Amino acid sequence: MLTPRPRRQGNPGSRVPQGVVTASDWAWRVLVIAGFVALAWWLLTYFSAVSVPLAVAMLLTALLTPLNRVLRRWRWPHPLAAVGCLLATALVVVGVFAAIGTQIAREWPQLWDKALAGFSTFLNWLASGPLQIDQTQLSDYLSQFTEWVNSSRADLAAAAASAGVGVGHFLAGLAIALIATFFFLASGREIWAALTRIVPAHYVIPTRRAADRGWASLVAYMRAQVLVALVDAIGILIGALALQLPMAWALFALTFVTAFIPVVGAVLAGTVACALALVTYGPVSALIMLAITVFVMEMEGHFLQPVLLGRAVSLHPLAVLIGLAIGATIAGIVGALLVIPVLAFSVAFLRGLDPDRFDAPQAELSK
Repeated sequence: MLTPRPRRQGNPGSRVPQGVVTASDWAWRVLVIAGFVALAWWLLTYFSAVSVPLAVAMLLTALLTPLNRVLRRWRWPHPLAAVGCLLATALVVVGVFAAIGTQIAREWPQLWDKALAGFSTFLNWLASGPLQIDQTQLSDYLSQFTEWVNSSRADLAAAAASAGVGVGHFLAGLAIALIATFFFLASGREIWAALTRIVPAHYVIPTRRAADRGWASLVAYMRAQVLVALVDAIGILIGALALQLPMAWALFALTFVTAFIPVVGAVLAGTVACALALVTYGPVSALIMLAITVFVMEMEGHFLQPVLLGRAVSLHPLAVLIGLAIGATIAGIVGALLVIPVLAFSVAFLRGLDPDRFDAPQAELSK
């Protein structure tokens, strides 16, 4: 039986209080941990071209894990089940965008006529409204803009080249994410078993148990994220139908797909919805659609994500809300996308290392 180590006492002849000694012991340990975290963060940032696609692949794998399990229960070979999951995802995404394209092609002529009429009304308002901008002034502004474009060709070309490089990096990262997702689905357990061989033998079983709990929490998070995206899309759809906007179901599909991208996704879907309302019925309808979009975004950020995601990953809603804010502040969109999955996996992993310690208080609270 192990006996507890005696608490280290300060030097009896020293004038340094015992509290300061204890605080210094904690301080240097915290500094070591902070240094390790900073080094890990620097490495992940430096190799972001690989680390971000691998993180996205982990999220895709967690999202497709239930389907992968079903296919395996049907006795599909593991590689074939992984391919089936990826093909099903591709079919869903292609189907959504095909539906959007079909509706746009069907309603585009009418929408274009309304856009031209709205632009003409806007020009008349500029001339007769409080701004008193006539056609001559508009022509001068257009000439100045044309001159600026001609004088900034080099800068615009550099920006276009930079955008092209960014698109190339995105496609390369997408390829890495898809390939990694295939291998995670096909042989994820084998890969994890190989990694745990470097763990000391007496830690292998607790580590695997903790990893299983962390992975289950990550899968639950992705299910909740799908529900959040669905609620966002339904909210935008209800607003579009109430205002009788064209391409309402296309807005539903666009909102559902972009809802998986934090911040940018909601802004993109809301911008498209407000633009449609402005072109179709004018500024009043656009302001109403803007209010609906802001309401949906606020409900997502301050209610759906903290409550639904917090329950799915056993985190307090306040922890989810603060985590989203910190992740977005530190790493922008990528940070907001990854902070809650990382937090969910880490908390479940730590609880799985010593379930007797962490599960007992929860069982007592649930009585």
